[in-house]
Amino acid sequence: MIPVKVRKLATDEQPPLSLMLTADPSREMIKSYLHRSQIYLAEQEGRVVGVLALLSTRPLTLEIVNIAVDEAYQRQGFGRQLIAFAICRARADGYRTLEIGTGNSSLPQLALYQQCGFRIDSVDKNFFLRHYDQTIVENGIRCADMVRLSYRVDIDR
Repeated sequence: MIPVKVRKLATDEQPPLSLMLTADPSREMIKSYLHRSQIYLAEQEGRVVGVLALLSTRPLTLEIVNIAVDEAYQRQGFGRQLIAFAICRARADGYRTLEIGTGNSSLPQLALYQQCGFRIDSVDKNFFLRHYDQTIVENGIRCADMVRLSYRVDIDR
């Protein structure tokens, strides 16, 4: 696995919206959480290869609201490193739980999150039908439901 440098988005920098749109196809949804989130960039040899947006949603709960790796850099461990960074950040900041949600059709992402220790908590039925105007299809499956997963950061692993 090639190590990646993760840094916080500078105040004078624009977030990589085009990269974020690969994880969340709705500009409106991204705009709704962007200004409230901590944005981190994953860089490889000075190039942004990934993005991570973390949002405190409830007391002691931090959520990954957006995570994306540039297609040219996928399957090289960068997503796994961003998740590990999010877990370390949550632990360092005193959170107990790290959450993430993804579509029922996002099969590689569901596998990755579970491989990283996340457990499925719930399913928000018809989330994507209620909140997204466009139809989303991944892996030949219509994305309708939000699968919610969580990771207990306060438990030594």
